[in-house]
Amino acid sequence: MKPLKRKDYEAALEPLQVELVAMSRWLQHTGKRLLVILEGRDTAGKGGVIGAISDQLNPRHCHVVALPKPSERESTQWYFQRYVPHLPAAGEIVLFDRSWYNRAGVEKVMGFASDAQVKAFLKQAPVFEKQLVDDGLLLFKYWLGCDQAQQEERFAERLHDPLKRWKLSPVDVEARQRYGDYTRARETMLQATHTKHAPWTLVDFNDQRRGRLTLIRDLLDRLPDTHVPPPDIDLPPLPGKPLKERYGALKPLKPYGA
Repeated sequence: MKPLKRKDYEAALEPLQVELVAMSRWLQHTGKRLLVILEGRDTAGKGGVIGAISDQLNPRHCHVVALPKPSERESTQWYFQRYVPHLPAAGEIVLFDRSWYNRAGVEKVMGFASDAQVKAFLKQAPVFEKQLVDDGLLLFKYWLGCDQAQQEERFAERLHDPLKRWKLSPVDVEARQRYGDYTRARETMLQATHTKHAPWTLVDFNDQRRGRLTLIRDLLDRLPDTHVPPPDIDLPPLPGKPLKERYGALKPLKPYGA
């Protein structure tokens, strides 16, 4: 399948974003809570799809969570504890850019967690998620995949593009040698945590634009009818001629290029 051209991608994305706005309004109307977990290969495109979902949504209702490595204190807590404060409240959407599944992925592959810790996590995660779902949380888990050749191209782009250089870390450099190890860790994770109450959905992100559209369409299709009419708002005519902006105490900056 040919890569999706930008103009075709943008034309397909716009109506999906209209549906996402309606979904957010439905969540606020019903008080439902939505949590979307984005996991996957380095460079697969988690940040891009998170942006596509959240760009047109009210930031008061849609939150992106990308936690750093645990602090010394957090490393002594119950493993799931640091994630709990970030779970959505009524009417909210939370998008996890990586999640508690770090333990079954990067922590396992890179040796940041012991075999016993990983084994305990794989046993506890379905129980923890069952409690969330039983409490009414809408939980969707996506894993984004790409071939190693694509991953290599994207690593190189990050290395040479000053706007993307921040995305490349020493851990990424080491992890790129362990593509097969990540595959095996993912399969173990799926076998243990792909459950009826919290299933995984895998999405091909070799073409990131097509992957975003695929994921967003699936997310919307798995929710009930989210159509809630927007509130009626009337904009009566102004009582007089529109006023121009005026400044007294301070003046604005000169326009760029002036």
